[in-house]
Amino acid sequence: MDADLYDAAARERLVPEPPKRVAAPERTAFERDRARVVHAAASRRLAAKTQVVGPQTDDFVRNRLTHSLEVAQVARDLARALGCQPDVCETAALAHDLGHPPFGHNGERVLAELSSGCGGFEGNAQTLRLLTRLEAKTFDPAGRSVGLNLTRATLDACTKYPWPRSAASEPTGVHADGSPRVVVKFGVYDDDRPVFDWMRAGVEGTAQEQAQCLEAQVMDLADDVAYSVHDVEDGVVAGRIDLSRIDRPAAWQTVRDWYLPDAGDDLLDEVLDDLAAVAGWPESAYDGTRRAQAALKNLTSDLIGRFCGSAQEATFAASDGPFVRYAASLVVPERTRLEIAVLKGIAAHYVMRADDRVAAMERQRGLLAELVAALLERGPDALDRAFADDWKEAPDDAGRRRAVIDQVASLTDASAVARHARLT
Repeated sequence: MDADLYDAAARERLVPEPPKRVAAPERTAFERDRARVVHAAASRRLAAKTQVVGPQTDDFVRNRLTHSLEVAQVARDLARALGCQPDVCETAALAHDLGHPPFGHNGERVLAELSSGCGGFEGNAQTLRLLTRLEAKTFDPAGRSVGLNLTRATLDACTKYPWPRSAASEPTGVHADGSPRVVVKFGVYDDDRPVFDWMRAGVEGTAQEQAQCLEAQVMDLADDVAYSVHDVEDGVVAGRIDLSRIDRPAAWQTVRDWYLPDAGDDLLDEVLDDLAAVAGWPESAYDGTRRAQAALKNLTSDLIGRFCGSAQEATFAASDGPFVRYAASLVVPERTRLEIAVLKGIAAHYVMRADDRVAAMERQRGLLAELVAALLERGPDALDRAFADDWKEAPDDAGRRRAVIDQVASLTDASAVARHARLT
């Protein structure tokens, strides 16, 4: 399938590499991409980064790593069903959150404010920077790091927002973790444009200039599906959500505030009624028994299958394919989008709007702002060696601030707290 549907340009790397004959049969270029992301230090750090609530709060709650693994499984299955490259979609899913700083979107908000003079900050743009520069594995002939040196198709699949900051729209709504969208969404910093332009060769200047490739669309839907279902699952197990007794008027107000401003109660009632008709939807409160655990797990599986199946069916109905790169687009029915939004709204109402969580998020923002200030004052002596080298090589204050932002973005929640305590 790779040779037939993914041409030499899709498999090309920024720095050419000879094939490695370390196993039989030889791995494909896309299998090697996946392995590089799995073994990246940035992937390991996701285990200690906030998904919705802090990873230290509960043994069950999801962190960024477990979320990414679940997104990867959904993306791989959907890719296989559509006929595109499963390894490309899975790798994009594994990598999609690598650029997130400590404390998730809450931390992203702080870093965006503090980096406005050096190109801004955005988690997806930081992912591209990490994959093509910061997570060093390969160097170009001039001695510059090109990061993991992934193939063009894989890098493109990792790009959720394929445009620079200057082309970004004003943010609206909220993130999955409940924080307001105050950060403009874009996929590349200005000083990373050379690799971005290489990656998008053949797309820029066309009608698809700001379009996601199909594999990125698969990753994006898998992310949406995973957190809509799993946030509800986490809330049920934590005792915050009882799916058998949803306070509909209050929950629908949250849905409107966060996701569907024009949706009326009658429509949202109808959508929830359809979801509640799914086999396994609970008729009583979760009690923690193994039978209840099994029922909840089967419900999450059925909902994921429902959402992905509807997208697959609609995509096949809209095009004959092939369903790769820019030859076709993923189609997600409006009803499916409504069902996903209702689940996200239920989780938002019962979990994200809790007073204790809002207060914790405010403390996190203050901590990160103080940490950035302390590192800027202390300079390279307070940075890890790689970022200290970036500081010393920077031509101006903007470059030095970028080195500090890169350092802070690389930290886990716990290491950010520890470094803040040590420096302040």
